[in-house]
Amino acid sequence: MLRPAILATALAAAFPVSADADLDALRAELKQMKSSYEARIQALEARLQQADAAPAPIAVQADAAPQQGTAAGNRFNPDISLILQGKYAHLDDIEHRQISGFLPAGHDHGAPRGFSLDHTELVMSASIDPYFRGYFNLALLDEEVAIEEAWFQTTALGHGVSLKGGRFLSGLGYQNQQHPHAWDFADNALMYRALFGEAYGNDGVQLKWVAPTDLYMELGAEAGRGANFPGTDRDSNGAGSYALFGHLGGDVGASHSWRAGLSYLHSKAHERDSELEDIDGVHAETLFSGKSTTWVTDLVWKWAPDGNASERNFKFAAEYFRRSERGSLLCEDNTSAGGACDGSDAAYRSRQSGFYAQGVYQFMPRWRTGYRYDRLDPGAVDFGANSAFLPVSEYKPARHSLMLDYSPSEFSRLRLQYSQDKSMENARENQWFVQYIHSLGAHGAHAF
Repeated sequence: MLRPAILATALAAAFPVSADADLDALRAELKQMKSSYEARIQALEARLQQADAAPAPIAVQADAAPQQGTAAGNRFNPDISLILQGKYAHLDDIEHRQISGFLPAGHDHGAPRGFSLDHTELVMSASIDPYFRGYFNLALLDEEVAIEEAWFQTTALGHGVSLKGGRFLSGLGYQNQQHPHAWDFADNALMYRALFGEAYGNDGVQLKWVAPTDLYMELGAEAGRGANFPGTDRDSNGAGSYALFGHLGGDVGASHSWRAGLSYLHSKAHERDSELEDIDGVHAETLFSGKSTTWVTDLVWKWAPDGNASERNFKFAAEYFRRSERGSLLCEDNTSAGGACDGSDAAYRSRQSGFYAQGVYQFMPRWRTGYRYDRLDPGAVDFGANSAFLPVSEYKPARHSLMLDYSPSEFSRLRLQYSQDKSMENARENQWFVQYIHSLGAHGAHAF
């Protein structure tokens, strides 16, 4: 809208007048236009002030009128995604795959030979209300269906504090919270296979605090049922496991970022079963009862030119663990072949460690290559009186892995991987994997 003075000048130039009466009428009209202009400005300012002072709109209640039902339904709009994942694995014909020197750890989603569905996941997540959000992950493995995660988390406690409850992957370490489709390699690190079988999940609660500082600082504590390896389901009140973790991180210039952490896990086991070969080469069943403590350190370093990771980027990740277990171990022959174990229950102690280190480089858009080195140390294992029946291995499992993957888009990935696996004593295996990963639907961004 033109200013009144400018408009008057323009009108005077366009319509010259000679009579004073005409000039007075024009001045009156311009004055009226100015008053109207100022009134409209004041009305707009009043409306803005009212909007700033008004409370947030209240969500439609569940028992609202039928004509309001559609609006309520649109507000509950969870993100739903389906992860399709499969692979072809060229492996040697080995009947019992086990990491030498370590008790078998829980469920290990190792790939069978040939073609297979790898790890299909159904994921749903949404904000529940202004105070909570929820997440659900269902894993589909052939005829097995498992709820991997189903939790709620607070969003309005403030001061960087959040509370999570339900079933969730523990915050210890770095890779533990990552689902298989987010791994940088086609299979898991030997370290996680030895510690948890795949990843450590728990039914319980997690309290986490992120400090309001320039340096990223996160502290967390967990208490849970502790039913997963290295613990067992005790079917009793109270918590069967406790975890503590802390992480620090930050940026170094515009191109580098890092995160380092330290984690602790304490769990209890009662008759935790596994299988070992006795001195006669016969598979025997063992039952461990006692306490298990694990320390994990992790380090992640990322580089992207000027923070732009779309063209090129590099990620280095490494984790080291040290686990101690103390209690009793029962060893009993469970085959008709007749072995050395006679059902003796003896003291058991172990101190074991291991690590992995990997680097992944995106050398051009959509293309990445990576190398991973795994190494475990069986450490000191004392079977007590069962040492007469169970051999102690000093063999240190190791593995080298190379991978190349191509991502046509952010929703799909194709991968080729070669591994020289020396995790079993007296066995050196060349492994080949061809893998596909596709994401259907809305899927949230992965963590750092």
